[in-house]
Amino acid sequence: MERDLDNRGGVSEQRLIADKSIELASGTRMPILGLGTWQARGRSAVSAVLRALEVGYRHIDTATAYGNEAQVGQAVAESGVPREDVFVTTKLPPSRAGRERATLEDSLDALGFGYVDLWLIHWPPSGRARPDVWERLLELQAEGLAREVGVSNYGVRQLDELERETGRLPAVNQIEWSPALFDRSVLEAHRRRGVQLEGYSPLKTVNLRDPQLGRIAEDHGVTPAQVVLRWHIEHRIVAIPKSTNAERIAENAAIFGFELTPSEVEQLDRFAGNRPVYVTNDRSPRS
Repeated sequence: MERDLDNRGGVSEQRLIADKSIELASGTRMPILGLGTWQARGRSAVSAVLRALEVGYRHIDTATAYGNEAQVGQAVAESGVPREDVFVTTKLPPSRAGRERATLEDSLDALGFGYVDLWLIHWPPSGRARPDVWERLLELQAEGLAREVGVSNYGVRQLDELERETGRLPAVNQIEWSPALFDRSVLEAHRRRGVQLEGYSPLKTVNLRDPQLGRIAEDHGVTPAQVVLRWHIEHRIVAIPKSTNAERIAENAAIFGFELTPSEVEQLDRFAGNRPVYVTNDRSPRS
């Protein structure tokens, strides 16, 4: 569950952001807010991660396919934040199925780390669950190269296949998520299995100019984007908004000083329209 903090005087906003976390099934704590780095490149990626760590983020999401692992590792090293205080996720491209060890070792070399906090299968290889690939992630976790392992863009039936064949469920399933994509049955299916849901592109698929969203934001004195991110927190879903804009990175993190009412959460739940195909029928989603 989300760690509750005493918000009385003396607790800095940076500490507040850093300390908000979710407990995974294993007991590992995962910060509930992270910085997504898709499309961030070069010095821009370094600056974005440095800014995020400066304002209190302690969760950075990257991937082999993003081509920025070296910049993420450089920023963590330059930040002065102890490595063990930063939760870093990277991902195995489906095209590297069968080359799991080499891929993770390359990621660790690029990051300059001895381990990652979370390693995900980025997409189901060829649209299939591939328990054999999952088994190799588990082996590398057992060797200490990844603290936790999980998947991304998997459907519930694919999660069940992994457990059926290996006896282990992923710690995390990272999928596209927002009020417009809300599906209570998917959320509850993950919770019954003890799989933490993590939402990427949380601001991409929702209309931030929606009048109803605007009214909720106005009532709280915040932006519509902050309301959407807070909605993730109310549902205990990890959110990883991406940005390289210093002001936006800070704004996205300023979501722990207010709470949505149950009625407001329900209003946002009803934004749901079309579902991502991988959530409902396990087929490979659009890129």
